[in-house]
Amino acid sequence: MNVRTNVWRASADSVAMRYAARRVRTRVLPDPAPAMTATSDDSQVTARCWSASRSANNAAGSTPFTVLFALMPYPKNLLNDFETVALDLHPHWWYYTKALLAVAASVIFAIVAVTVSDGTVQTGLMWVAFAAIVVSLGWLIKRYATWSTTNFVVTSDRVIYRSGVMRKSGIEIPLERVNNVSSNQGVFERMLGAGDLLIESGGESGQQRFTDIKNPSRVQNLIHAQREANNSRMFGGRGDGGSDVATQLEKLEGMLERGTLTQEEFDAQKRRLLGD
Repeated sequence: MNVRTNVWRASADSVAMRYAARRVRTRVLPDPAPAMTATSDDSQVTARCWSASRSANNAAGSTPFTVLFALMPYPKNLLNDFETVALDLHPHWWYYTKALLAVAASVIFAIVAVTVSDGTVQTGLMWVAFAAIVVSLGWLIKRYATWSTTNFVVTSDRVIYRSGVMRKSGIEIPLERVNNVSSNQGVFERMLGAGDLLIESGGESGQQRFTDIKNPSRVQNLIHAQREANNSRMFGGRGDGGSDVATQLEKLEGMLERGTLTQEEFDAQKRRLLGD
């Protein structure tokens, strides 16, 4: 009887071990996290390399510290049908320079105030230093809030600049109305990889200057490439990704409704698409 019991137990243990091993081999692994985008001086101008905005899914799985400093990407619900984002860029870190210098100056002033021997004078200087540190830190936080909610976006259809924490404001330039794109970098800005971008368009705005752009010459090349691709889709007949005549007419109608195209421009481009 004991022999049978031992055999039965050994058999049961063997089955349990095989079942456990099978569970280990067949367990469902979690979905891999979305690829993180990054910026670097040597990166090429692509949506993967240039987008500095993190998605909500990435932020949801991060620590509270990371969530606090998560960036705001351009909302996908504001894109047109079949429109894709080629570049989503925040201002260069040079944007923080003035606020950081103010914080550093306040801290240095506080250190100097501590060394003053006179007690009454020292107390007064310490209060002034404390106020200066609070104000400069508030300015730095405000700059970060503005920086994280400022987007320079290049899509397959347009160039978008959007900024604002509570109240949003922005500029939208359709690629087909872009006449010229130029960049401007001083010697020091070239060393930092920052600069200005000037876009000339055929609209009422005429010229738009965008400051603190990271590697503006590469962004300039990307805008030219997207403009050529957009012209090919609009005036080259049928193409991939829903870029047929009907789709382009829908895009033109949307631009007409938003006021980015006049009725005359809409009629002219419609005739070109239809071959009239």
